Amino acid sequence: MSIRKQHFKKKGICKVTFSVPENQCNGAQKVHVVGEFNDWSPSATPMKRAKNGAFSVAVELKQGCEYQFRYLMDNQRWGNEPEADNYRDTPYGDARNSVVMT
Repeated sequence: MSIRKQHFKKKGICKVTFSVPENQCNGAQKVHVVGEFNDWSPSATPMKRAKNGAFSVAVELKQGCEYQFRYLMDNQRWGNEPEADNYRDTPYGDARNSVVMT
């Protein structure tokens, strides 16, 4: 898994590309990135599958902010980003969310 950031200072945005390689998808057919930037919607930000089996999506976020997120695989398994900028406990106390800082 990985996060790539591209800053556009004039626009005040950061284009964040979230990627999940095939070997970390555990055979998933669908992967979504779910987080504060899409109101935790499990369907708002689907990741596209590449020919090599990896999933990725680019999201434009406001610069200078931090956003909690997780990956949702096949609408049932959650995963965190090992290269996240930080981690925060969920309000339910059952897991930790990945954090990306723009």
